[in-house]
Amino acid sequence: MKTVRIAAAQTPEFLEDIDAAVAWLAIVVGRAEAEGVALLCLPEGFLQGYLTDEQSARRHAIDLTSGEFETVLARLPKTGPMTVFGLIEIESGRLFNTAAVVHRGTLIGRYRKTHLLRGEQCFDAGNDTRLFEVDGLRFGINICYDTNFPEAAEKVAALGASLIVCPANNMLKRKTAEEYKDLHNKARGDRCRQTGLWLASADVTGERDGRVSLGPTAVLDPTGRVAAQLHLGEVGWLVFDLPCIS
Repeated sequence: MKTVRIAAAQTPEFLEDIDAAVAWLAIVVGRAEAEGVALLCLPEGFLQGYLTDEQSARRHAIDLTSGEFETVLARLPKTGPMTVFGLIEIESGRLFNTAAVVHRGTLIGRYRKTHLLRGEQCFDAGNDTRLFEVDGLRFGINICYDTNFPEAAEKVAALGASLIVCPANNMLKRKTAEEYKDLHNKARGDRCRQTGLWLASADVTGERDGRVSLGPTAVLDPTGRVAAQLHLGEVGWLVFDLPCIS
């Protein structure tokens, strides 16, 4: 059976530091290329940090048609894997929690988070789901909290995908992080069993202001079983050869 090599990075949080995030991204894209990775996933809000305060989010938001975003793309390798990373997007004054899909220095498309938490009211909800393909692997995107909703995964499955890519950011109060550390994969596993799809997630890790993010960054199979996972609470790099039926 053909396999496609995918990777997910459990990264530090680059809070309000786009320059450092892009520098780190360029390095990890190069590493992924060296290891033959076709698809790379990074966390939710990776580029600017998970900013839910409207003033901060608006100050750092990027229009994907802007010169500022072109500058970001110009700093990335022109070879290597298709890459999914989270960012705060602005369009016509509206803010979105977005995952950008970039390949070889070009924006291929985006997905805007559809299901928003109460703390994400500065964002508008997205309303569309897209199918992406690389090396015969078809995938769609759910961002973090989206995976709590069966309909979000069903939309990906209906497009003919075999993989859900899940950028996540679980920087939570320590008590909550400990309580939920095993529940994220449970919810994601439910989506796998429901749809028969694989799922790959990427999360931040680290501590700040009494909060901690433990992960998980993992690959789940269509039965909801964890096929591979990084250690909780550690920056790391997960590579997995995913069976691909094209």
